[in-house]
Amino acid sequence: MPKKTTDDKKSSGHEEEPAKQLEMFGAKILGDIERKQNPSFNVTTRTRSNISYDEKEGYLRLGSAAEEHNFINIAQSKRFMQTVAIAAKCHDFVKQNLHTTIRGLFYQLKYSLGDDIDENIFNEQSESNPLIEDLEVALSMKRENLNLNANRKGVLTGNMRVLDSFGDEKTEIDTSKMGRSGWAIPSDVDNDIEFVDVKAKYVIVVEKDALWQRLNEDGFWKKENAILISPQGQAARGTRRIIRKLADMGLPVYVFNDGDAWGWYIYWTIKTGSMNLAYIGRDIATPEARFIGVTMSDLERYEFLKSMTMRATEVDLKRAQEMLNYPWINRHNEWVKELKEVLKTKKKLEQDTLQGPRLTFVDDYIKEKIKNKEFMP
Repeated sequence: MPKKTTDDKKSSGHEEEPAKQLEMFGAKILGDIERKQNPSFNVTTRTRSNISYDEKEGYLRLGSAAEEHNFINIAQSKRFMQTVAIAAKCHDFVKQNLHTTIRGLFYQLKYSLGDDIDENIFNEQSESNPLIEDLEVALSMKRENLNLNANRKGVLTGNMRVLDSFGDEKTEIDTSKMGRSGWAIPSDVDNDIEFVDVKAKYVIVVEKDALWQRLNEDGFWKKENAILISPQGQAARGTRRIIRKLADMGLPVYVFNDGDAWGWYIYWTIKTGSMNLAYIGRDIATPEARFIGVTMSDLERYEFLKSMTMRATEVDLKRAQEMLNYPWINRHNEWVKELKEVLKTKKKLEQDTLQGPRLTFVDDYIKEKIKNKEFMP
């Protein structure tokens, strides 16, 4: 069971820098007003034209192009006001040492501008989410540092301890003793949380929770001395961040996903980051990750898989073609071959198919791929 101790401090103090950054953000706008200038702030442009693949570092990053957001501009005045409202509310959260989700923030700000004004600050969360990202870029600070989290997504088990300072308590969590459910990976794995006594040879990331459960029941991570993670589909920021942190500790990272364009795309967002989150690419990308399967090439090696294929949908094929056009992917001949095979045969393979011969075959598949270093870049 997790061990709990009381922490005499109500706050760890990490809120001082975010609070200062937010206050400087507000002070600049106030200064513009006092000088009778158009209130403004600068944001690095998050358009695709300003996103590039850093070949040396191996991840997607923002370029230097920036744009000015100002208040006295009919096209920008509402977004400007909304961004300032988000900043002010985040400042309250940080000073009070309270956290909420991005959904919670939306409801905190979903109110009318006044009795005589038929207009809300926000009507839909789709309005507030991109402005949170604008604020992250403007402050060069992740939303987690602004006490904003997303829903937890991802699960982990393995020989590792987590020291979690939450509220008034410090909890010691042994992730090797979490039973069938595993440890739910939080949205924020940086603030007031520490990973210690990591006693593993490598990290294995399994796309689907069903396969994670299969491997957990087999005790795969115990036999192989591995950290077993499932992002449960597309990897959330917290899961990508913990993979990055484990790689920083020197652990090799292997990814095991479906053999289709979507499973492969999930792998590439873990490896190089994504265009949507290029502004924090360095923190969430793991360029050293390697893909062990499932691949179309496995059809040649494992005869039983030939009867396990599924027909690729038009959406699958469209994604495959898009991936062929990404320079960080088409520079690898192995991936070009795999993607073209999907487009040619219009077939795909789920990782679940590896349970066909026997339920434990998936264990042998992973071990053999890693032992023989049969993985994709």
